[in-house]
Amino acid sequence: MAKITIKIGGNEIDEPGFISGLVGALKELSDPPPVIVHGGGKEITAALSRFGIESRKVDGLRVTDERSLGVVEMVLSGAVNKRLVAKFNASGLSAIGLSGVDLGLMRAVKLTPKGQDIGLVGEIVQVRSEIIDGFLRNRIIPIISPISLGIDGLTYNVNADHAALKVALAVGSSTLVFVTNVEGVMADGKVLSRLTPSKAEELIGQGKIYGGMIPKVTSALEAVKNGLPEVWITNLAGLKKLKAEERPGTVITN
Repeated sequence: MAKITIKIGGNEIDEPGFISGLVGALKELSDPPPVIVHGGGKEITAALSRFGIESRKVDGLRVTDERSLGVVEMVLSGAVNKRLVAKFNASGLSAIGLSGVDLGLMRAVKLTPKGQDIGLVGEIVQVRSEIIDGFLRNRIIPIISPISLGIDGLTYNVNADHAALKVALAVGSSTLVFVTNVEGVMADGKVLSRLTPSKAEELIGQGKIYGGMIPKVTSALEAVKNGLPEVWITNLAGLKKLKAEERPGTVITN
């Protein structure tokens, strides 16, 4: 069976019943199990606030200095990752929690979008897919925090949407699913059921796709341009229809 990579975000993780609903939907995907990449933006923002650190983003990417990186790593690779792993294992699914730092799973270089220095934010350039494949062969779900190890030996914060893209390409997934708190990509108040790269770029340019949806859509565009058959942006209700012919939400293909 084809491999599936699923990215879940922090807003969704905090929703009551989301994780149990996710587990229920994934119990049918056991051969091979999916790869999970997660974010945690909502908890990161709250934790930064508790430490008196300003939270700032550029094109959907969190500006991350050395002090804020410690908080981001604590939340993503610690609290969020282990909470997910605990829920999965308690439900009877076998899962292991990893970050990109573990075993050098994901290696990154410093990212400077449009020439801007946004701190210790990285772009993944290598994924050790053989490690992920080893877990999948043993029917173990890898649950991956996007914090990654720099080629220079530093630790980098990586946008979870971008990390999911790199993982999906590295393991040869047939589908990359972004599970969000909205039904799909919206434009003019409507969900776009299908989206091509040219149309997506046009809508971003017009400001109709904005904020946190930009990294999802740009990651989707890069994915299909690099040979991934499809990217699906949906919510939990949509994910539960993974095996149905009609996929609610937005499907992006070439």
